[in-house]
Formats: sequence, C-alpha cells, structure tokens
Amino acid sequence: MKVALVLDDSIDRTDGVQQYVLTLGAFLSRAGHEVHYLSSSAERTDVTVHSLARNVGVTFNGNGLRIPLPASRAGIRAVLERERYDVIHVQTPHSPLFAARVVDEARRLFGDDVRIVGTFHILPDSKVSSWGTHALGRVLRRNLRLFDAFVAVSEPAAAFARSAFGIDARVVPCPVDVSGFAAAAAGTARVPGEDGRLVVAFLGRLVERKGVIELVRALGQLPDDVQDRIEVRLGGRGPLQGELEAAIEANGLERVTLAGFVAEEDKAAFYADADVAVFPATGGESFGIVLVEAMASLAGRGAGVVLAGANPGYLSVIGDDPYVSVDARDAEAFADALEALLCDEELRAALHTEQAARVRRFDVETVGAQVLELYGS
Repeated sequence: MKVALVLDDSIDRTDGVQQYVLTLGAFLSRAGHEVHYLSSSAERTDVTVHSLARNVGVTFNGNGLRIPLPASRAGIRAVLERERYDVIHVQTPHSPLFAARVVDEARRLFGDDVRIVGTFHILPDSKVSSWGTHALGRVLRRNLRLFDAFVAVSEPAAAFARSAFGIDARVVPCPVDVSGFAAAAAGTARVPGEDGRLVVAFLGRLVERKGVIELVRALGQLPDDVQDRIEVRLGGRGPLQGELEAAIEANGLERVTLAGFVAEEDKAAFYADADVAVFPATGGESFGIVLVEAMASLAGRGAGVVLAGANPGYLSVIGDDPYVSVDARDAEAFADALEALLCDEELRAALHTEQAARVRRFDVETVGAQVLELYGS
C-alpha cells in the first residue's frame, strides 16, 4: 500500500504525535509499504515529507504547539493527484485549515477508492482545552463524516473522542519500539549511583503538568536515611528550569544531576540507569509513551521499576497496581510511594517482572498489526 500519515504540526518536532507517526511509519516501511508524511513546514530529509503549510506557535493543553496557517487546496490536490495514496491516516484532533482539507480533497478526488482513517490522541488537562476541543468537533462535524474509521490511543482518549467529536473509536495504543529500547539498554553499561546509591530518574519537559516540581517536593519529604541512599537524575528542559533549581535547593536535596536535553539515541541508557524511573504527570496525558520506553529499557537491563502519575492516560499504560501510580499533587502520598519502592528490593523485583511482561503489548510489531487491520489489509 501507499500510505500518507498526516499531521498538522511539523514532523521535525519530538513530541508524542511525531513519535507515533515516525514509529508507525518505520514499521510500515519494513513491512513493504510506501510511506509519506504530509505535515506543515519541515526540513528533515531521511523520510519522504510533503510540507504543505506554514506554522504559528500556540499553547494548548499545557503544550507548546505549532498549528498550521491555511494550506493551499491547489497544493494539496497536486500532491494527492500525483501520489494517489491507498490510505490517508490523519492524526486528530486536526485543523480545519490543513488536515481537514487533505481529507476533503482526497474524498472529492478519489471517492471510495481511498481509505481515510484517524487516530485520536488528546485528553485535555483543563476545562479550557476541553471546551476548545468540543468546539473544534462542532467545526469538523461534516469533515469527520468523510472518515472510514477511527482509533484512539487509550480508553480515556476514546471516551473523550465520543464526547468531543461524536465518533466511535476502538482502542489501539501508541506503537513503541519496545524491542529496540530493550536491546539498546542491554547493550549499555549502567551508571549506578555513587557509592551504590539507588538512582531516581525523571525525563520529560520541564512544564507544570509533567510534575517535576512535585517530584522534588516529595523527595524532600523522604526520611534522612532514605535520602542518604539515593541519587537523583533529572532530564529535560523547559520554562520551569529556574523554579526547578530553586525547589531543589529549598528541599535540601544534595545529590541531584540536571541532565538537560537527552537525545533520542541516549534515552534507553538514561532510563536503564534508574532503580526507580518516575514520571509524575498530573494530567493531560492521553497515553504514556515515556512509560513504555522506560519499562522497555528497564526490561532490557533486567531490573528497575517505573512509578507514574495517576492520570487516566498513564494508568492505561501502567495498570492499576497501587505501588506503581500515585497522585503527584499529594506530596505525602508521593513520598510514601517513593519510600516503599526505594526501601523494598523484593517489591521492586516483583514489579519489574510484571512491567517487563506488560510492556510487550505496546511493541510496534503488535500495534502495527492492529493498525494494518484498520487500513483494511
């Protein structure tokens, strides 16, 4: 098949939707399909990209996004007529100024000869973003009727898709190269904490909803003897950098490394160094790609456990075991959860075994086969 993966943002960025389409696209290419990416302005040349719109920066659902300005219908038609895709796979919610125009023009040109599908990615973090998505659903009502099928990346996202867009989407999770992360982690030498201390690690954008400040506050509430046993490594960058540094000082944490940006090829080693990898997002997560990457990397190492924020998207990945999820806004409960994992080696080992088995369901080979069913192959 010839497949167009459509997203309103630039393919150059490293956010979750881009990870989704690039991981899926690589799987489809390995399976013998021809994959193109239809996005707004982009510069990468390692994949086939058609840049069909320009972007403007906005903030939505706690994320810095770039949304497209109106795309030329003539330019879209020219690409569609030349490439003649079998499948057009749109990442939703989508813009009426770009991706919706791709759907309109494809259906007008090819009728039922093209299969148009969508993946619903969002779960809002606030009433404003929820209201905005519901309003967008009303704007897109006619366009949504042109799709053949929808999936959502989690049960909570599917429920919100019904509410906001009026669509029925079956759940197909985000694909992650689980085997690749595990192999990469197994092939690296772990960097243990100094003097045998346990490593607590975080990786994510330094923005409010990712919970890094809550993590620091919880670490500051640990008993002194537990604090003496740990080393903390915080990866990521963002607008909370100054506040994070102040929180570290205010909470008296002494052994903290601020790793800054961690490149894609270095993620597996970063995760695998952790005894407890913590991702305490407080909301706004439709899935948890970072949880899958960390569980896969720790599975490759053969030890370590992931602790996640108890938001609906993350719970769809991590499961309902109370030892591996916590409301990060409750500093006392958060500290208790960390202490339980740090002080009980047998508990960490048991949870590691469960997570190493759980993570396989998100491997791209498994998820990719479900996406091919969506395509009707």
